Amino acid sequence: MPAVFTEIEDLRRLHQARVPRMFYDYVDVGAWTGQTYAENRADFRDIRFRQRVARDISTRSLSTTMMDQPVSMPVALAPVGLLGMQHPDGEIHAARAARARGVPYTMSTMSMASLEDIAEATGAPFWFQLYTLRDEDFLDDILDRARRAGVSVLVLTLDLTIQGQRHKDLKNRMTAPPRLTLPNLIDIALHPRWAFGMLRTRRRSFGNIVGHARGVDSLGDLMDWTSRQFDPRLDWARVEDIVRRWGGKVILKGINDPEDARRALDTGADSLLVSNHGGRQLDGAASTIRALPSILRAVDGRMPVYLDGGIQSGQEALKAIARGAAGVFIGRAYTYGLGAMGQKGVETAIDIIRREMDLTMALCGINDIRDVGPDMLWSDDLA
Repeated sequence: MPAVFTEIEDLRRLHQARVPRMFYDYVDVGAWTGQTYAENRADFRDIRFRQRVARDISTRSLSTTMMDQPVSMPVALAPVGLLGMQHPDGEIHAARAARARGVPYTMSTMSMASLEDIAEATGAPFWFQLYTLRDEDFLDDILDRARRAGVSVLVLTLDLTIQGQRHKDLKNRMTAPPRLTLPNLIDIALHPRWAFGMLRTRRRSFGNIVGHARGVDSLGDLMDWTSRQFDPRLDWARVEDIVRRWGGKVILKGINDPEDARRALDTGADSLLVSNHGGRQLDGAASTIRALPSILRAVDGRMPVYLDGGIQSGQEALKAIARGAAGVFIGRAYTYGLGAMGQKGVETAIDIIRREMDLTMALCGINDIRDVGPDMLWSDDLA
């Protein structure tokens, strides 16, 4: 373990060493060839900053708001399923780290912990990601539970009505809890710290579903129920219905095309999240940073637009914001920290992103995150 963690890559390496392969691969994988997964990050490299000098940069601030809520910087923790398989009680560790660092935490529907667990552990509002599922009774119940738990923003995922193919997950026979195949048993035995931690927690299934969805009282019930729930019939009328049912603030996640962005304006949602599911769904789709400008033109300032996909440094976060994003979501970056060191690792990941944002902003001669815009970026027109 390095004495000093200076970049997210340090956390990724430690995560890979400490977590069984099937769960590490679940995070660090894209669909099919992985083209979109790779380009989500690679496309940031073509964006350059303007280095400015002789400017007073002594009063820098990253504080702003996201969804009208004060945040210490415009970065939210994205919803990541199965966090509780990266580290025992992983969702609780991530939520506590987010609260300690003053950024939003977004809980996934497919979490090991439950909504009630997060509410009890943090005592603070948090965000909740919802899949569009077929079970109407479950949908009404989970929205009601989210309200009671203090969820302040609903993040409605639109791009997983059918699951993309991820070769590593299929080859690893990835499930939660893991199937006890011989290769998986050997791999778990090689990670005793992880295994002992899992033995000590009761959260080893999907806490938002088991015991709440009708007829789902065990893991076997859960696997059958889940296989039937993702709804390929999802359309904009269904989106509008869920937005109305929630009645509070909504972010639509999974927008990666300007035509969809224009249609989303009429749903009653409050914001869009430009996302291709981390490159885990449609391989060959445009990276999110490449799609962002056309989506901003389509929205034309009528609602804030956030971005996820490929953000593993503060510089990448700033490039997205300078391009017009109201803020960014990080997923893999903090999950690497969680798998490496639990809550401390998530806090370390957030601190790395914050430090890189602050230093880069300073070297570009900017004091306030609210002043970050296109003028921060190099254009060949300047040459």
